[in-house]
Amino acid sequence: MTSSTLELISPRPYYTTQVLASLAVAMGQLAVGLGKGYSSPALQSLAGAREHGGLAISAQQGSWVASLSLLGALVGGLPSGLALRLGRRRLLAAVSVPFAAAWWLAAGAGSVWELYAAAFISGICSSVVAVVTPVYVSEIAQPAVRGSLCSLTKVATSVGLLLSYSLGVALDWRRLAMVASAGPLLLLLGCCCVPETPSFLMFRGRDREARAALQWLRGPSADISSEHDVMRANIVYIKQEQPSCGDASPEQWRALVRPVLVTTGLMFLQKFSGVHAFSFYGVTILDKVLARASAQGAAAVVALLQILAGLTSSVLIDTVGRRPLLMVSSALMSVSLAGFGTFVYVVERLEWTSAQQAPFDWVPMSCVLVCQVAFALGVGPISWLLIGELFPLRQRGLGALAASVSYGCAFVSVKTFVDLERWLGLCGVFWLYAVVSLFCLAFILVFVPETKGRELEEMEERTRFV
Repeated sequence: MTSSTLELISPRPYYTTQVLASLAVAMGQLAVGLGKGYSSPALQSLAGAREHGGLAISAQQGSWVASLSLLGALVGGLPSGLALRLGRRRLLAAVSVPFAAAWWLAAGAGSVWELYAAAFISGICSSVVAVVTPVYVSEIAQPAVRGSLCSLTKVATSVGLLLSYSLGVALDWRRLAMVASAGPLLLLLGCCCVPETPSFLMFRGRDREARAALQWLRGPSADISSEHDVMRANIVYIKQEQPSCGDASPEQWRALVRPVLVTTGLMFLQKFSGVHAFSFYGVTILDKVLARASAQGAAAVVALLQILAGLTSSVLIDTVGRRPLLMVSSALMSVSLAGFGTFVYVVERLEWTSAQQAPFDWVPMSCVLVCQVAFALGVGPISWLLIGELFPLRQRGLGALAASVSYGCAFVSVKTFVDLERWLGLCGVFWLYAVVSLFCLAFILVFVPETKGRELEEMEERTRFV
């Protein structure tokens, strides 16, 4: 049999347009990362502006500027799930406009209240992007690359974070806000170039558009007949057998227990593992434990390695699987957090001078790097990926509940870090984070299913409690 005949029988998979569509919506995650990294350099710039007669804000007001975006994200989480009924691509395009406007408001702010409003609005928009993006990618991607593409979109968040850190060195807070507004505008442009998800279109009865979108995603020469027929049969089954949330029976509500438990549980545990608190207080923390190395340089290195770890995760997630990466990630985080806390305890107990401590700067730096890389490798991206994978199509908007839990916990984690440090000491805080990461490992072993290579419809049955 000739090679050309073999190609006709088993054509090579075509992933190009799926990658392009994922990169287009990843611009939203880039915008989220730009916002997440904005507060640290912006608050430093605002402090300098105050000294030179610019906009004056207190340290307490600065903490609200940093954390109000998380409160906004909490508020925006649940409505974004309901808004999924409007369409995945359409919702991302719609939210990009107020997202950019929030940054324009920040750039032209004449009072701290305008900065508060900008932070709150950008937080709402970030929450919508965080909920919708993994759903969109999960629905357009084939099982062989679904995990990789979802992980790739999370890498865009780390890229945005690094860009904010880097550009914040040269730009003041107003100019940095204008740069951040480019992220939502790129998202709007990307959404104009990609189709809506085939499953959503078919669910809404737009079969011709669904077929065209599926053909575009699978390639011009791909035979989509079989996949189209299976998708249509699943949609018919969902409409007949799975009523909407308001009409669901007690048995059908019980079928949602495990997806809700898994996604919200992972979000709760990852936010209280200390990784998110480090994103906001990283320079301050490193400045306390590094005797000679630059805290700002170390923070930039951490952000860069997070990007590399995210890229590695996008390669491994569909080969190694979700559960192994989650288990390795949480275990490494627990060990490294405990190591960091122990180092701080030893330095404080022995009362080392800077000269004595300097040769050991590599110890806390290594612990921080291992923790952040482990998070970016597993717990970080996979927690969001599972939102798009575990919920049935009709109830997929319930994944917004996990996003709301995530942002609510992030807000509490960031606001309580200073208090915890005062009560427990820096070493005690990181030991507490290590224990939380250990609980996360136990939670994964007991509750989290493996979803590698499975069709979304197949997982609707496998994620139920028996």
